[in-house]
Amino acid sequence: MWWLLAGAIATEVAATLSLRASEGGRVKLWLIPVVLGYVAAFVLLSLTLSAGMAIGVAYGVWAACGVALTAIAGRLLFKEPLTWIMTAGIVLIIGGVLLIEVGSAAS
Repeated sequence: MWWLLAGAIATEVAATLSLRASEGGRVKLWLIPVVLGYVAAFVLLSLTLSAGMAIGVAYGVWAACGVALTAIAGRLLFKEPLTWIMTAGIVLIIGGVLLIEVGSAAS
């Protein structure tokens, strides 16, 4: 089930980066991976939930990884800012998701 979630994260990040690449309608072909990526991400997230992962864990990991990976990729691919405060926010997001995971395992 974790590989399904990893696929959901990867396709969501790819779709978001494609959305950024299509900014301003410069290249309309970029809209195809945007739509396909988001559809695939939600299908894979749905399959993750169907496989038995708790929604709080699945969505938390999906959202946190998506935010972190998109911010880092945005810096690398599009030269967007990634300040130390933003980096601290990513660390806090990851810490929060880890606490949700640990909390769900303890119940």
